[in-house]
Amino acid sequence: MLLIPAIDLKDGKCVRLRQGAMDQVTRYSDDPLGMAAQWQNLGARYLHVVDLDGAVTGHPQHLPQIEAIAHRPGLRIQVGGGIRQVSTIQKYLDVGVDRVVVGTAALHNPEFLSQAATTFPGKVLLGIDMKNGCVAVQGWTEVSTMKPQQLFESLGALPLAGVVFTDISKDGMLEGPNLSALKEAAEASPVPVVASGGVTSLQDVQAIQALHANISAIIIGKALYEGTLNLTEAFTLVGENRGASL
Repeated sequence: MLLIPAIDLKDGKCVRLRQGAMDQVTRYSDDPLGMAAQWQNLGARYLHVVDLDGAVTGHPQHLPQIEAIAHRPGLRIQVGGGIRQVSTIQKYLDVGVDRVVVGTAALHNPEFLSQAATTFPGKVLLGIDMKNGCVAVQGWTEVSTMKPQQLFESLGALPLAGVVFTDISKDGMLEGPNLSALKEAAEASPVPVVASGGVTSLQDVQAIQALHANISAIIIGKALYEGTLNLTEAFTLVGENRGASL
């Protein structure tokens, strides 16, 4: 089980949202590179970085900050937010990003997901953001009628790195993850699932770890910034596997 600290970028700052709402923002740092260094110094070897502005506009808005983080020795990152073209994936990989997360484009244009996965095998994750049981798109600002299971069924044999599964209603709320939805996702997904949203305590990490063998990693966000979860203790809990290999 890998533990991956999250850094969400908005207007050049490190922030966290409540339930994916862009007007429910808490700012934690004006220094994204310094925040990356903080998590790395505590033992993280892999980070999850989200360009929130890019998620809304459909184009990268924080490329210089992301490139700086990606160039830290001994650190690898995966990036999501506004990745809707193969050329954008190439741009991120060219500046040192290890993997990318695509979401909205995959829902609106399944051919894009197929092209992205086959062009960059093992480098693309599908981001499935769920709200009220359906898939949310456009930076979480719209909710479709598609169920997560429908997306899972469409993946077939695509060479994806995995799926990042988030229950938006739990994200940033510090109320614990949606374990039942995570279990359903893990059972339905043909690729490894990265759990995201609501992780608040060591007990949550332990519960997810025991949930299903197809859950390969946990993204931890607000709990780290608010201090409800100690990263060093969490690494110890999962056997000190700090994301050195994926």
